[in-house]
Amino acid sequence: MTATHPPLRDGHGSRALVAVLVDELVRSGVTDAVTSPGSRNTPLLLALAANPGLRTHAVVDERTAGFVALGIAKASGRPVILCCTSGSAVAQYLPAVVEAHHARLPLVLLTADRPAELRDVGAGQTIDQLGPFRSVLRWQHEVAVDTADAATVRYARTLAARALHAAAGGGSTGAGAVHLNLPLREPLVAPDGASDPGVAPADALVAPRDGGRAWVTRTGAGGRPDDDAVRLLGSLLATRPRAVFVAGRHEEEPQLGPALSALCELLAVPLLADPLSGARRGRAAVAHYDGLLAAGAAPGAPELVVRVGDLPTSKPLRAWLAGLPADVPQVHVSADGAWQDPDGVLSDVVVAAPLAVLEQLAPRLAHAPRDPAWLADWTEADGRVAAAQASVLDDATDDDAPTEPWLARELTSLLPPAATLLVAASMPVRDVEAFMAPRDAVRVLSNRGANGIDGTVATAWGLTLGRVPGDGDVLVMLGDVALQHDVGSLLAAGRAGADLTVVLVDNDGGGIFHFLPVGASIGPDVERLVMTPTGLDVPAIVAAAGGTLHEVGTRGGLVPALRAAAAHRGLSVLHVRTDRTENRALHRRLTDAVAAALSAPPAPAGSTPAAE
Repeated sequence: MTATHPPLRDGHGSRALVAVLVDELVRSGVTDAVTSPGSRNTPLLLALAANPGLRTHAVVDERTAGFVALGIAKASGRPVILCCTSGSAVAQYLPAVVEAHHARLPLVLLTADRPAELRDVGAGQTIDQLGPFRSVLRWQHEVAVDTADAATVRYARTLAARALHAAAGGGSTGAGAVHLNLPLREPLVAPDGASDPGVAPADALVAPRDGGRAWVTRTGAGGRPDDDAVRLLGSLLATRPRAVFVAGRHEEEPQLGPALSALCELLAVPLLADPLSGARRGRAAVAHYDGLLAAGAAPGAPELVVRVGDLPTSKPLRAWLAGLPADVPQVHVSADGAWQDPDGVLSDVVVAAPLAVLEQLAPRLAHAPRDPAWLADWTEADGRVAAAQASVLDDATDDDAPTEPWLARELTSLLPPAATLLVAASMPVRDVEAFMAPRDAVRVLSNRGANGIDGTVATAWGLTLGRVPGDGDVLVMLGDVALQHDVGSLLAAGRAGADLTVVLVDNDGGGIFHFLPVGASIGPDVERLVMTPTGLDVPAIVAAAGGTLHEVGTRGGLVPALRAAAAHRGLSVLHVRTDRTENRALHRRLTDAVAAALSAPPAPAGSTPAAE
C-alpha cells in the first residue's frame, strides 16, 4: 500500500530507484548480470551484487562482457543484464548488441551516465550514450532517477516489465537488446561509509507485489484471447464481486460498448465509462465519476479494477486509480498491448481483442457471486452528483446565456440517433466526460492519441466523408482557439460542401488554462501569453466558408439552432459565446454543490428520483 514517507532526492533517490529497478528485473525472471567496473555505475553494481536472486559475473573489458552476456542468453534463453559506466565504455557493447539484434537474443543494457548539467560542457567520460545503438535495439529509454517517491517507484517497477517485454520481442519483432540509460548524480554511495539500505526505502514508499510476484504480468498476443487470459479474468471476477470496470476510448469495435454494459449489469458492478468508449449506457453506468471522485466520495474501495480501452481523461479518476492499494489487482484488456499506464499501477495486461474477451467471459460468469449493494451504492452516489450539478446548471431561464457545462450536457442529450459528435481535446472533451448522461445510439469521438487541438475541423470533415449507410449527422464541438488552429480546414470544408454542424464555444481564449496552476492569478502577461484571446470575427469566417451561422445567445436558442442545422445540407456553425472567468466560478459552485450533496445523509429510498 502507498505510504506517506517523504521522497528521497538526488543521490539517495537514485540509489533507491536503481535498487527497485534491479529488484523488479529479478522478480520478472532475470538471473544473470555481466558487469564491468567503473565509478558512475557504482549504484548499479552494488544493487546487482546485493540482490540474492541474481548471479553477477565481473568482466573488465566491456566488449568481452557483451559477448559473455550473449553466451549466457544463448545457453539459458533468458534475458541477461549488461552493466557499465559512462563514456566510451558504452560504445564497447555495440558489436554484441549488433549480434543480439540479428540473432534475436535478449539483453538488457543498464548504462550509467552523467546528468544533463554535465553533458556537452567538457566533463570526463561523457558522450551521447543514446546514439550508438538506435538502429539495433528493441527499445531505449532514458531513466528518470533523481527522486524516489511513490510515483517513481511504480514507474521503475513498470519500466522493468516494459524493458523485458521489449527484449523478448514485444510480440512482433523477435528478441533483442534493450537499453536503459541512467543519469546518476552524486553521491553515488551512501555517505560516511554507511551501508546502503538497498530497496528498503523504496518499499516503504510503495510495497512490492506479494509473494515475489512481478509488478506487471502480460498475458496473450493479441487477437482472439487465449485460455490463460480468459481464465485470469474469470477467476478474478468470480472471487472479487466488488469490482469496478473503467472504459476509455476504443474505436475499433463499435459493439464493445453495449457488450461491456451488459457484462457489468450481469455482474452488478459499476461501469465508469468515458463517453469516448461508447459504454456510457445501461443500468450499471456511473456517468458522474469525475465529480464523485473529485469530492473524495468513492463508495468504498474496490477489490478489482478492470480497464478496457485507453485511460479516460478525468484527473480525479486517474488519481483515484493511482491511490488504490497495491494489493488491488488492476487489469488492462488491450487489443494491441500498448502501454496505457502513466501512473504505473497495472498488475496485469491482457493483450487480446476486448470484445472477444467479454464474449467468452459472460457465460463463464453467469453464476458468479454478486454484491448488488456494491452497484447500488455507486449508482446512488452518481444520482446525488447529477442532482447537485443540475441544481446549479438549471438555475437559469431560457433567456439566460448558455454556460459551457450546461452546453456539454444538453448537446449530448439532444444528439439524434446514430449521430457522431467529435469533441475537441481541450475543455470540450473534459466537459463532455464530466456532464454527459448515459445514453446509447450515438458515437462520441476525440483526437485523444496525442491530445492536440489542431486538425479538429479537418477530422470532422473526414468523418462526414467516411460515413457508411446507417450513420447519422456529424457534429463537432470545439473552442475558438481550436478553430483558430484549423480555420483553413473550415474554409476548405465549407467550399467543398461538407455536411457538417460546428458547435463553437467561443470564450475568446484558452479557457482550460483557468483550471491549471497558471490560472490562479490572471495578470496582463498571463492573459496575453497563456490565455491568448483570439478575437475571431466568426461571422466573417463563416461567410467566407460559405456556411450558415446560427448565433446561440440564449439557452432557449440551442434546440432551434440544432434543428435548423440538421435540416440544412452543408456547413452550419452554431456560435455560442461564453465567459472564461464566469466558467471558472461556475465550476467552483458545481464542486461545492457536489461536496455538500455527498456529505449529507442519503435520502430515504424512493423519496427523490435520481437526476438524469
